[in-house]
Amino acid sequence: MELKYVVENLSTYQNINQILINHFRISTRLLNKLIKNHLIYKNFEIADTRESISIGDIITINLNYNEDNSNIIPTKMPLDIIYEDDWFIIINKPAGMPVHPSTLHYTDSLSNGVRYYFDSINLKKKIRPVNRLDLNTSGIVIFAKSEYIQEQLSYQMKEDILKKEYICFINGSLDKKSGIIDLPIARKDGSIIERCIDNTGQKSITIYEVLRKYDKYSKVRCLLKTGRTHQIRVHFSHIGHPLLGDTLYGFSSNFIDRQALHSYKVSFIHPITLEHLSFIAPIPDDMANLDI
Repeated sequence: MELKYVVENLSTYQNINQILINHFRISTRLLNKLIKNHLIYKNFEIADTRESISIGDIITINLNYNEDNSNIIPTKMPLDIIYEDDWFIIINKPAGMPVHPSTLHYTDSLSNGVRYYFDSINLKKKIRPVNRLDLNTSGIVIFAKSEYIQEQLSYQMKEDILKKEYICFINGSLDKKSGIIDLPIARKDGSIIERCIDNTGQKSITIYEVLRKYDKYSKVRCLLKTGRTHQIRVHFSHIGHPLLGDTLYGFSSNFIDRQALHSYKVSFIHPITLEHLSFIAPIPDDMANLDI
């Protein structure tokens, strides 16, 4: 697990530091860690990042170092792995399972299962989810296998290169077949969990398309242009169409016993191979049963 750069000309970069920061987009925090642990090489020898470079020089960064992940308890559990390579793993999370451990879910979160899996393949890395889903939201969660990959995929999310699509079922029917909900979201006063629409909040944009209408609800596809906490749930609740089963922003449902929201598709550029990738997590049974 390493990064490699071969110097082909001197017009772009003049030293190793410029390659690391501008070509690889390595953060200052990670750069300092790599320097401290002597993990940066020029022509296979430990390098000072201030060193100048010459045509033909080979710059490598060793990311294959062990990390302490003892903060997460390993728990054996089935993992629905959609894709895995040396750099990241993509998992289809079931509803009812949190991504992170907490006081109430200290050993049964998805991160606990990933820690156990990493141990089984002798991968000594911290558990780094790139994206997060609510407890009762199902679907795609990406775990980076290094700090570098986490940084790169987080950058893609910030720059709207990494795209996330969701399928949800909302109460009632919308007037328009498609549209954009552009409403700022903020934390609700007096709550550490609930969010609300507020002009002081962060810009939040949800693009939606109605896929099918039923008597009492509609199936909707959503593309997030921003990634705020509870964004889809808050947006549709505010316009009068809360998600089916969403008891926080709407009301309980006879059709489903959790919010009908599934992280369906993710698309991004592989940080190492630069391939354009897309992955889909099949809709779980409780939501598939709504689509009849």
